[in-house]
Amino acid sequence: MNPNFAVIFDMDGVLVDSYQAHFESWRVVAKKYGLDLTEPEFRRTFGRTSREIIRQLWGDRFDDKEIAAFDAGKEQAYREILEQSFPEMPGAGELIGKLHAAGFKLAIGSSGPPENIALVQRKLTNGELITATVTGRDVKHGKPDPEVFLIAASKLNMLPDRCAVIEDAPVGIEAARRAGMIAIGLTGTAPRNVLAERAHLVVDSLKELSPEIIERFSRGA
Repeated sequence: MNPNFAVIFDMDGVLVDSYQAHFESWRVVAKKYGLDLTEPEFRRTFGRTSREIIRQLWGDRFDDKEIAAFDAGKEQAYREILEQSFPEMPGAGELIGKLHAAGFKLAIGSSGPPENIALVQRKLTNGELITATVTGRDVKHGKPDPEVFLIAASKLNMLPDRCAVIEDAPVGIEAARRAGMIAIGLTGTAPRNVLAERAHLVVDSLKELSPEIIERFSRGA
């Protein structure tokens, strides 16, 4: 099979079950500033860049330099947690291998910093088969703006309508739709009914996906 398709993976919540690691790293660093972050607050902001989250939650407390320092500390704490325990999403490595073997081009489109993406790609089964990455430093506008996915398609030399995006967050699904791409929602961070409002397809596990399903669905969508 040579579908001439591409799959762009969001990273957090799709390739790595990083929800708890992100939450813990936010709480650790926020505490240093005398702040607290509740789980509902974190859930509402999941999928956005760290600096956007800081501005949204505590924008009146910090100037740009302080936000940058907060952001750097949070991401360092996150990487330290993942280095100790890397919770790969079930079926992630297997799906990457099958897609690559079937001729799909593969990319990661994430709001995270390059260091996070490099760590995940290093630890992820078959991570070396992903040939393009887009990080939070490559974009001016976070999701739901489609910029991250459009850059990924450009790096893969693919038209948007030949790309499928796998996302776990509603803002990511919206970004994929705005990019003119097939949006596949993975439950976990958000419930099925929320993802289904905008996703073309919703699955409960990456194990439910295959090159044949993605190609067939993309051609018929």
